[in-house]
Amino acid sequence: MAGILYLVATPIGNMEDMTMRAIRILKEADLIAAEDTRDCLKLLKKFDIDTPTTSYHEYNRFDKGRLLTEKLLQGTNIALITDAGTPGISDPGEVLVQMCYEEGIRVVPVPGAVAGINALIASGQKTRSFAFEAFLPSEKTDKKERRKVLERLKTETRTIILYEAPHRLVKTLEVLRDTLGEERELTICKELTKKYENFFKTNIDGAIAFYREQEPRGEYVLVIAGKSEEELRQEKEAEFAEVSIEDRLRELMEAGITKKDAVKQVAEERGISKREVYQVSINI
Repeated sequence: MAGILYLVATPIGNMEDMTMRAIRILKEADLIAAEDTRDCLKLLKKFDIDTPTTSYHEYNRFDKGRLLTEKLLQGTNIALITDAGTPGISDPGEVLVQMCYEEGIRVVPVPGAVAGINALIASGQKTRSFAFEAFLPSEKTDKKERRKVLERLKTETRTIILYEAPHRLVKTLEVLRDTLGEERELTICKELTKKYENFFKTNIDGAIAFYREQEPRGEYVLVIAGKSEEELRQEKEAEFAEVSIEDRLRELMEAGITKKDAVKQVAEERGISKREVYQVSINI
C-alpha cells in the first residue's frame, strides 16, 4: 500500500507558530524531505523530532522527486518541509506533488504559516481577490518570462503579492514604477512574525525614496493595489478616441470576422449598444 506525502507548513520566523499537528506528523513520518537539511535541524531539535531527513530542493527536484515517489509507492510516509512556511508555494514541492498525482499517491496538506497571505491580511489593501506572483523571474536568466509577467501586471485589477530579497528591493520597485506608475499604492511587509516585523503603506515612488535612504534588510513581501476600474475605463476611452468605430469594424472584418460578430464585439469593447454600432456598419 502506497505511503502518504504530507505537506507540512513550518514557521516563517516565530517558532510559536508551529502547530501541534505539524509536530505530530513530523514525528510519525518515516522520512522528512527538507529544502535544507542543515537549516531544519534547529526546528527538529526544538520540538524533539528525530525522524530521518533527506534533501529535496530546487536543483534536485526532478531526480530526487522520482526517488521520493518510488519510496512513497513502496509504502514510506514522507513529510515535505520548506525552509520556512508552506511547501509548494514558490517552492520545488510543486513538482513532487505533481509526480504524486501522476502515480495516484495521496497528498495531505498540514496547514500553517504562509508569508503572502499573512502580508495580505495585514496590508490594508483589498483582500477579496489577489494575484500571487512570488518572486519576479530573473532579468539575467529569464528575460522573456519576466517581460510577460510585467506585461500581465499592467492591467491586473486584483491585489498583487510579490516576494523580494533585500538586495533587489530597490531595483524591483523601480521596475514596478516603470510598469505600474509611481502613484500606485502598495504596502511593504518586512520580516513577518519576527522581531523587526513592519508594515509600511505608501506608493511606489515613496517606497523608492525611502529605501534609497535606508538600506533594506530582511525579507520582504510587497502587497500592491490592483489597477482601478476607473483607470481601465480612462485608458479604453483614450484608445477609442484614436480609433473610430468604423475603423475598428473594418479592422475586425479584414481579420475574417463577420460583420455581425464585429458589431457585437465593438459594442462590448466600448460599452455601447449594438444598434449604435450597427448604424455605423451600414456604410461598410
